[in-house]
Amino acid sequence: MNTNVTFPSSAPSILSLLTPAHVETDVAAHNRSELFAEVGALFAREGLAARPLIDALEAREKLGSTALGQGVAIPHGRIKNLGPARAAFLRTQSPIDFDAPDNKPVDLFFVLLVPEHATEQHLQLLSELAQLVDDRDFRDGLHAAADDAAVFSLLQSKLHR
Repeated sequence: MNTNVTFPSSAPSILSLLTPAHVETDVAAHNRSELFAEVGALFAREGLAARPLIDALEAREKLGSTALGQGVAIPHGRIKNLGPARAAFLRTQSPIDFDAPDNKPVDLFFVLLVPEHATEQHLQLLSELAQLVDDRDFRDGLHAAADDAAVFSLLQSKLHR
């Protein structure tokens, strides 16, 4: 399966939105609320208000789980006055229930935040993520990576393929 995803040059790649500061591999969240609090704290370090991010992620989950199965979820939300899209990767210490379609708990979370009116960009980024995480070797690599730096290196190598 070809997991290299190409979009028009005007659309950023999901992996280009990730920075080392947006990768956390030792997250002690035990449920959605704790996970979203971690996401809020991560982006608050960059000056974004945590509460609107958490609220947007929670509101989206109420529409239906963003879990894809295979231990992966893509929580995402549209944020008023966000500016450029943002992404993060979090790996929890223990898998958590996320209402996945395969009924398996989730420990790999790609979080996507987009400006409120960025519909096309939002859909492109979600599609790209879904294709990336469909690759079992990629998922296995995310599980096996020893720390934040190793995950970021894996993400960057995937970007440059």
